[in-house]
Amino acid sequence: MMAGTATLNLNLSHFSSSSSSLRKHSSSSPSIFPIRNPPSSNPRFFKIYAVSSNDIKVGTNVEVDGSPWRVLEFLHVKPGKGAAFVRTKLKNYLSGNTVEKTFRAGSSIDEADIVKETKQFTYKDGVQFVFMDLSTYEETRLNESDVGNKTKWLKEGMDCNLLLWNGKVIDVDLPTTVKLKVVDVDPGLKGDTVQGDATFLYC
Repeated sequence: MMAGTATLNLNLSHFSSSSSSLRKHSSSSPSIFPIRNPPSSNPRFFKIYAVSSNDIKVGTNVEVDGSPWRVLEFLHVKPGKGAAFVRTKLKNYLSGNTVEKTFRAGSSIDEADIVKETKQFTYKDGVQFVFMDLSTYEETRLNESDVGNKTKWLKEGMDCNLLLWNGKVIDVDLPTTVKLKVVDVDPGLKGDTVQGDATFLYC
């Protein structure tokens, strides 16, 4: 009986020490079973913007050869023989160059991801033109080369649309009509008069 009791105590002690060792091993060593993370409830999808050549119109922004272009003119052509196509005239936002390009009817064209932000032209600081976001009061400074020949139409307090592509301002859209005061004119014919304000319309 004593031997049996001694044997039982020894076995329990061995079991206890083994369990303790197992617990220590488990806490310090990684699990041998792979842990799979649950799938994300908000997976991210990368959206690809595209437009059909049949939907092209004046003002459409497309991306061709890695550059943003604006459609200036378009014409749908359906010849008697052969496939229909769309003839376009495009202007490069970055270089200002214009080219004529033809697209097959119904073909898919990458749409330039151009963001439009409304900002107010506040003042000119040296050679820079300062535009402000009236909601955040954040300033955007553009050089004269960025604004181009539109600098002569800018007036302080004018709301403009800055066009951004890949985070960079590529163009400035001004209001369709600009009311300016005539301060100087070339001498005209006798009897010609200039007075009041003038309204300029530009494209």
